[in-house]
Amino acid sequence: MQGRLLIVDDEKALVLAIKGLLSKEGYQIETAYSGEEAVRLVESGSFHVVLTDLSLGGITGMQVLERARAVDPDVAVIMITAYGSEKVAVEAMKMGAADYLPKPFDNDELRVVVRRVMETALLRRDHRRLLEQVQGSYGFESIVGTSPVMQRVFATIDKIADTDVTVLIRGDSGTGKELVANALHYRSPRRTKPFIKMNCAALNRELVESELFGHERGAFTGAVTRREGKFEAAHGGTLFLDEVGDMPLETQAKLLRAIQEKEFERVGGNHPIKVDVRLLAATNHDLEQLVHEGRFREDLYYRLRVVEVGIPALAERRDDIPLLVDHFLKQAAKRFGREPKPLDGAALRACLTHAWRGNVRELRSAVEQALLLASGPEITAPDLLPGGVVARDAATERPRAFGFPPEAVRSGGGIAASAPGGGADADADADAGGKGLSFREAKEQLVGDFERRFLLDALRRNGGNITRAAEEVGMYRQSFQQKMRELGITPDDAA
Repeated sequence: MQGRLLIVDDEKALVLAIKGLLSKEGYQIETAYSGEEAVRLVESGSFHVVLTDLSLGGITGMQVLERARAVDPDVAVIMITAYGSEKVAVEAMKMGAADYLPKPFDNDELRVVVRRVMETALLRRDHRRLLEQVQGSYGFESIVGTSPVMQRVFATIDKIADTDVTVLIRGDSGTGKELVANALHYRSPRRTKPFIKMNCAALNRELVESELFGHERGAFTGAVTRREGKFEAAHGGTLFLDEVGDMPLETQAKLLRAIQEKEFERVGGNHPIKVDVRLLAATNHDLEQLVHEGRFREDLYYRLRVVEVGIPALAERRDDIPLLVDHFLKQAAKRFGREPKPLDGAALRACLTHAWRGNVRELRSAVEQALLLASGPEITAPDLLPGGVVARDAATERPRAFGFPPEAVRSGGGIAASAPGGGADADADADAGGKGLSFREAKEQLVGDFERRFLLDALRRNGGNITRAAEEVGMYRQSFQQKMRELGITPDDAA
């Protein structure tokens, strides 16, 4: 068994004897003959188990225990105690010692105790490492975005993640509501406990209640055994109810009671079951309208909406699109074992102007498909959005993405598709397209050009009125003004 073990005792002969015995178990062993030496090793090394005598000259075994636990809470400490010092050993256990061995002990007892404690320590270390990986995959870091609207979402998550408050997550389909739920759970004190998810729209009316609360044997036809529901499975952790707006009214009443009373009964049962669960809910429905129509309980609505987190549609945070594209390209290249390919200018402009009604989910799917199917060194607009997304200018036959003139559709190293036959015009266009720029510089130039044109067009359509222009493009007025300042745009430029 692999595992790092530190043996501490001021009797050198005993240390060597224990080391010789436990070396056969496959441990990596270091030794210390004083408390001072043990503390130095603990502070500089990473041990899974420390086996230390209680009585040491100078720094005592209790102080070694205290220091080891302060340096690494996962380290397991076994105390070796003299005859008649069991009371002190119990105190050591209260301070966090994993076990103790009273002298004299035999070899088999020593091997068994160290093996058991080492197995537990290694499992605890592996669990923490796995948890860190899960948090990296499902925590804050998995939500990509630097736009002002996403920064507000991050700030809200940060404020409420470590509480037990009920949260209603709202947003269109594909915006990433489940990612927010993941971040809330894995940044909370409940992150080591179960995280149970249930899609209320995926079950018919008859099954949703049984799925949520479980059922007793014989409760209905086909209920041949007792079954635990999602609430019980989530005890101590978090329950995430996705598409809660599709939950039947009858079940809504029982859910309300479970939230208020922290107890419920299984279908067909008579005994209340107590649970400790944090509830997160998500929907893409207009719950206020459903309440008005009598299809969603008003009291449940307010119980779920203690704190609301609204996820903006992708159209409301177009600043994040280049960042998301880069993120999805890297992920897809790694998953599919392909070399990442950059987007040419027309493809990037198409990304920035496409409606993305499926939001981030649609963008991710398009990027993955383009990486797999693109035949050239760069991803083109037809690779990314096939099916006539990129129109053509009748005069030049060059790509024309969503009303932008041909000269604006360029890649970092030249035009995306030159005029038939090339010639002087094609060469001139290539020189104007950012020749000599790095991909990052060309992309920043392209995005900046698009943003300036997009905002100016919106201002012109609204007679220079910033408030109306911001509303039309789905931005906050403050965000619109900030972007104008960044790009050096004034209302007079729209005249």
